[in-house]
Amino acid sequence: MESKIKNLKSHEVLMESIEAHIKKDKEILNDPTTNPQMRRHTEEELHDLIEYEEHHHDEIVAGDHHDPNAIELFCDQHPDEPECLIYDD
Repeated sequence: MESKIKNLKSHEVLMESIEAHIKKDKEILNDPTTNPQMRRHTEEELHDLIEYEEHHHDEIVAGDHHDPNAIELFCDQHPDEPECLIYDD
């Protein structure tokens, strides 16, 4: 699982907002010169961003427009993974 997160981090590009990141990914996908590997990566990333946006709609409406990092996206989809658990001491 740790390798998945490291792999995600290596491709991570934070933008000023989640909306800007979604817009950029859509532009990449609309570009006919985008290579197949980049298209596949961008499609997966866009899917994850849209899911995150849906899951955190209330927070975004309240003004939190940050671009989620790889661990936030991963934990949004896999909240029971050890890397995502939060313990109270």
